[in-house]
Amino acid sequence: MNIASLYQEKEAFLKYLDSFKGYSPHSILNYDVSIQQMLDKAEITEEEGAIKINLMPLRLQIASQKPKTIASKLSAIRSFVSYLREQGYTVELRGDESIKVPKTLPKPISHDHIMSALQHADPLSALVITLLYSMGLRISELSNLKVNDVTKEWCRVMGKGKKERDIPMIPEVYRQFKTFQASSLTKEYVFEALGKKLSENSLRYSLVKAFKDIGLRVTPHQLRHSYATELLNHGARIADVSELLGHASMATTQIYTKLGNALKMDNYLKSHPLCQHSEDVSC
Repeated sequence: MNIASLYQEKEAFLKYLDSFKGYSPHSILNYDVSIQQMLDKAEITEEEGAIKINLMPLRLQIASQKPKTIASKLSAIRSFVSYLREQGYTVELRGDESIKVPKTLPKPISHDHIMSALQHADPLSALVITLLYSMGLRISELSNLKVNDVTKEWCRVMGKGKKERDIPMIPEVYRQFKTFQASSLTKEYVFEALGKKLSENSLRYSLVKAFKDIGLRVTPHQLRHSYATELLNHGARIADVSELLGHASMATTQIYTKLGNALKMDNYLKSHPLCQHSEDVSC
């Protein structure tokens, strides 16, 4: 691989973000800009078949920008480098140390939008969406889910750090699972093709396509956010939700309570008659 081919790989990476990851045009543009800045400003050399990228010249140039902007650019560059490595290239990256940025609230998908997507989805996509939304799974957990992990009442999930957790199985979801299993003849994994489990990218693509058909850009992780938000907004204890999500600490789950409070405030400001007739921008 020579340095010039990095430009060609950048275009292939952007197409990958669109076709397989389901990123929005705005996100893809941001990735394009960040990677192009790396190609233009970073110190890039080639030694013994390996590409070495030193980001320090770029870091110095963007040092005055907001921490969140810098973190976003570094994240895009790391993703591109990871993609290159997955393609078999040897890439060494320096100067990509993270900086702390304020946490932002997750963006869940409304229940109505999820139901609309399910009405238009094929059986595989419908089960992918349903399992993610009804159990709050990560896409990696869904890909590794085995047929024997699912029972009429519980689903056993292998999470991060090989930690197992049991999640209640909704009767209607179990019926949908059994119907899919009978028609697809899966043996070991819930989602298979030619005797092998479907990859995370394949499952992600099926979800992205289903929501794209109703005009939405949705990621698997947003359904996990939706699961947690719905539970907390309807009275579930944060300790229980944290356990169901497989969080190592309840502090991670608490961000969803902030989201719930933000939604409650937004609904209040839209609903209260004093706010409806007030010219105050806070209402």
